[in-house]
Amino acid sequence: MTEETKPANEEQLQQALQDPTKKRKAEDEIEIDLERSVPLSKKQKRLLRRGKVTIEELNAKYNLDPASVEQYKKESSEADKESTGPDEEEGKTDPKKKEKGYGVWIGNLSFDTSKEDITRFLVAKTRELEESDQISENAILRIHMPFAQNDGKKIKNKGFCYVDFKTIEQMESAVKLSESQLNGRNLLIKNSKNFEGRPDKDDLVAASKNPPSRILFVGNLSFDTSDDLLRKHFQHCGDIIKVRMATFQDSGKCKGFAFVDFKEEQGATNALKDKSCRKIAGRSIRMEYGEDRSKRQVRRKPESSSSSSTEKPFDLPNQVHSNDASNSEERKPTRKPFTKRPVDSNHRPKSSVALASAQRASSAIVPSEGKKVTFD
Repeated sequence: MTEETKPANEEQLQQALQDPTKKRKAEDEIEIDLERSVPLSKKQKRLLRRGKVTIEELNAKYNLDPASVEQYKKESSEADKESTGPDEEEGKTDPKKKEKGYGVWIGNLSFDTSKEDITRFLVAKTRELEESDQISENAILRIHMPFAQNDGKKIKNKGFCYVDFKTIEQMESAVKLSESQLNGRNLLIKNSKNFEGRPDKDDLVAASKNPPSRILFVGNLSFDTSDDLLRKHFQHCGDIIKVRMATFQDSGKCKGFAFVDFKEEQGATNALKDKSCRKIAGRSIRMEYGEDRSKRQVRRKPESSSSSSTEKPFDLPNQVHSNDASNSEERKPTRKPFTKRPVDSNHRPKSSVALASAQRASSAIVPSEGKKVTFD
């Protein structure tokens, strides 16, 4: 390549890089600096706000751009100032905003219940208690009641709310009011940090819709999943009798779900409890108990009573005349309801209806049975 052609090629390359609409060719070379710093992404900022990672950890892993880090710190400090307000900057803190206190969860609320109803209920029910256990309007720091949205208008609550108090004694006195009535509903009040009774998402055995069985349903499978892959994946859980996979007729690939038949029920239970079984080739799968058809009970029809029981008892001579009226009513033939036959424009029954009951002619070859007549 001569020296004259080099500048021309460099000019074409610069024009191609500057023009985003122009398609690049294979000869165009693009230089990428792998050691260059990277700005903070939206996901990284979200993790930093939640406190799940630190800037030092991200910087050691991704080599962050110092300018983007400084900008993030500036934005976060401005957001903190807006949330605190001018009173808190001067030292005048609002206890209802800063203190979270001790909270309770109130459920089974009527949809028409308001925050004022909750306040009046708590104050009236604890008025006769000791001074430390009494709940006044000033003792309630916050009432958070979510409302159902309908075209941007808040109409009714969702049936629960959170209430924060100043002291733990006030919280305990509010919990003791559980099963008390408000607006015709028995309230359920419990500590907001008490999660007893909540279903465990990781417990697939309790979350299964079907009862325990030796059949394991596996869903959300990749189309490239094979029977051998499922056998190897669940072989440590128990003895596998067979794998029944739903496949497409044309390609033979997996439809996305399958059934794994274990020899014993404990095998399917082990698979549901084992967290290592919840992913196949990096893909999360759905598992639950399947229906065991071998345990299905077939309902048999009740046997018809014997002929002797169905037959009417023999009427004695002195009972014949007394039962004549009832027997005559029973023996009356039931008439079929009259159905109007379809007719055409000439008020004649249609040919298809008229010939519906006619005898069909046989299409077989029938030998002639007539006599031959000759004329002289």
